[in-house]
Amino acid sequence: MDLEQRLLAERACERALIDFVHRLDLGEPGSVAELFTEDGVWEWPAPGDGRRVEGRDALRAYFAARPADRLSRRLMSNVLVTVTGPDTASATSYFTTYRVDGHEGGLLPAGPPVQIGHYVDAFRRVGGSWLIASRTLHLAFGGETPKAGAGVTRRLPAS
Repeated sequence: MDLEQRLLAERACERALIDFVHRLDLGEPGSVAELFTEDGVWEWPAPGDGRRVEGRDALRAYFAARPADRLSRRLMSNVLVTVTGPDTASATSYFTTYRVDGHEGGLLPAGPPVQIGHYVDAFRRVGGSWLIASRTLHLAFGGETPKAGAGVTRRLPAS
């Protein structure tokens, strides 16, 4: 693989990771499944809750089940993609998640993040597209998702 091909592969993988968080926060969460291979896996191993979701249909159902009243914003950083072969790559990236359930619109006061950690990803090129083959969440800091109205109040803009 020449330098240009390697750079294009790295960029395509980075794009998939950023697209993942945009779809969860701003789009249709179930569409995240389209970024995975047909046999793709998302998991949160111990000391997380041991969740493992495998296969595109299961991923679509899992992510689409996200509460409709959940407001979240994820920040991605320190994305490091390593091309490991002509059709494979791996990545590590950091994430910070701000989230509240029960959101009915309006501006909320900023609170601390509910999660900070990193993802470890494996990619596979399928039909010319770089897709996530597996995504593993590793949580370094975490807490409960706050509920709007339970200590989370709206902040009205200054007049």
